[in-house]
Amino acid sequence: MSTGEAFGRTIQLFLVDGKPTGLRKASIHGWTGVLFVSGASAFGDLTARDEVDRTGVYILSGPDLDTAGSTRVYIGSGNSVSDRIKQSALKRDFWETAITVTTSDDDMSKGHAEYLEARLIEQTAKAGRVTLDNGTHPDTSRRRLPEADIANMEQFLANLRIILPVIGLDMLKPQPKAVTHTAQPVEERTTGEVQFEIRHKSGVKATAVEEEGEFIVLEGSEVLTGTGYVQHDTATATKERLLAEGVLVPMEGTQEPAKMRFTRPWSFTSPSAAAAVVLDRHSNGRLEWKVKGASQSYHDWQQAQAAKQEAAE
Repeated sequence: MSTGEAFGRTIQLFLVDGKPTGLRKASIHGWTGVLFVSGASAFGDLTARDEVDRTGVYILSGPDLDTAGSTRVYIGSGNSVSDRIKQSALKRDFWETAITVTTSDDDMSKGHAEYLEARLIEQTAKAGRVTLDNGTHPDTSRRRLPEADIANMEQFLANLRIILPVIGLDMLKPQPKAVTHTAQPVEERTTGEVQFEIRHKSGVKATAVEEEGEFIVLEGSEVLTGTGYVQHDTATATKERLLAEGVLVPMEGTQEPAKMRFTRPWSFTSPSAAAAVVLDRHSNGRLEWKVKGASQSYHDWQQAQAAKQEAAE
């Protein structure tokens, strides 16, 4: 393995009561960090764990009741995570998932936990993927720790970036440059990326790129609305959110079915999720999206890429 090449990690996920919906314990091989994850039904099992009655941080997450299709999180810390998370959970009715982060050797100090809490809040706000329920954003520069301790906590944070998406909470991942670098023309910020398009018989045109595993519909793309087709609840919630946040705006002068337009890029979890919003119906995005200027579908393009990679190995 060459220097700088990505290497694999072993993530251990233990179902405490043998049920996938019950209390779960997660860790990375060789790391002292220990995470417990529970829903409301297993919350008592979570707070009863000895490993949770330690200094650390915690996260409460659930649907954002103010924004359809969005997630809201609260991040906190305490000398006894068990006590603090119980207090926080009683004050918040949005949460559906509780996550605690402590260490197997009980070696995290109050200063470490407060630094980690501040950095988690800072990085979550910067990523902009969820709504923060925290009223204040602690200043990490005021968390005075020795240089070596800061380095250790930054490595701890790096491991959380790896393990949190595995347990279903991707709140720290930076947005793709196609979303964030909007001051640059589309051609510049998507250099090297293959562009895909939908050209529908209704006249709707949409353009997208795939970056870091995310499917991003670019600004200026058009969307059908009011077609009367049955929509999946997720697609409906996503469209409501995009309208509420001004990402989608109605296009004046359009005939039935009406159209809307993306005012800025938006990242979707899959080509199908993007196509469902663009076409206002259930859609197989792997077939609907075509390589721009060609007839090759996203599916065929992906298969061709896989064949090239296999031939190169």
